[in-house]
Amino acid sequence: GGAGLYQVARHRLREHSAAELPEGSLQLTLYQYKTCPFCSKVRAFLDYHGLPYEIVEVNPIMRKEIKFSSYRKVPILLANAGSPLQLNDSSVIISAIKTYLISKRKSLEEIVSFYPPMKTVTERGKETLEYGNKYWLMLDETETKRVYPVKEVRVEEMKWRKWADDWLVHLISPNVYRTPREALASFDYIVREGKFGTVEGFFAKYMGAVAMFFISKRLKKRHHLQDNVREDLYEAVNEWVKAVGKHRLFMGGSQPNLADLAVYGVLRVMEGLEAFDDMMVNTRIQPWYQRMAEVVQKTEF
Repeated sequence: GGAGLYQVARHRLREHSAAELPEGSLQLTLYQYKTCPFCSKVRAFLDYHGLPYEIVEVNPIMRKEIKFSSYRKVPILLANAGSPLQLNDSSVIISAIKTYLISKRKSLEEIVSFYPPMKTVTERGKETLEYGNKYWLMLDETETKRVYPVKEVRVEEMKWRKWADDWLVHLISPNVYRTPREALASFDYIVREGKFGTVEGFFAKYMGAVAMFFISKRLKKRHHLQDNVREDLYEAVNEWVKAVGKHRLFMGGSQPNLADLAVYGVLRVMEGLEAFDDMMVNTRIQPWYQRMAEVVQKTEF
């Protein structure tokens, strides 16, 4: 099956690059935490497609940078393609911008309207926003056939994008905060790369490390992880490598698709930490991951 999908996808070209967009036609500003896996997914997508964008690093304590927004999570993407729009949720951002790059007929405002926010209540009784259709590209029949030559290509991409959000991302915190030492190393990285004042950063590093060590244990229980959470991480990435298969460079064939970019973006936030090094040594992810790093960085501005 993987070999068959590869044969139909291997000659696919990127539908659009930055060079094909009229000068200044798409102005993007990404509000983010650098170490957030959902934000990393969006950056991987934008970098791979060669889309210039500005970054606003948000202070995770005060969040003054996003005080303009009633939506209080990151990433938030402000996009101006003739009129300013705010896009929320990493998967919505990726699907909407990808649709815009492919479909010249639709305005970005129209495209965003296809991803309506819906209030839902989690199993813990917390009210939250969910977005309909967020793994779909809103294409007409001709565009769909061009991007997805066979139905299975689209189904596969959507399945693994959802898997990255619903499963893979939940393995990050229990692994990077697994021990007090790893929690401290992780918060040292978060403070160094994030936007903190000197005093704020000091308290965030030490108090945050202690808090996240204990929170990671609750997350481990909530997501029914094994006692050794590394085993869940190893199993997940090996499952991904198996799905890509031996006959494809990427799940998208000769070039990454949206599932490749999502998985890479999530895993990338662990770089430099013990969990990442252990994953590289104890799984089969390294060849695919290195190919992803090379192709994303090659087009990065």
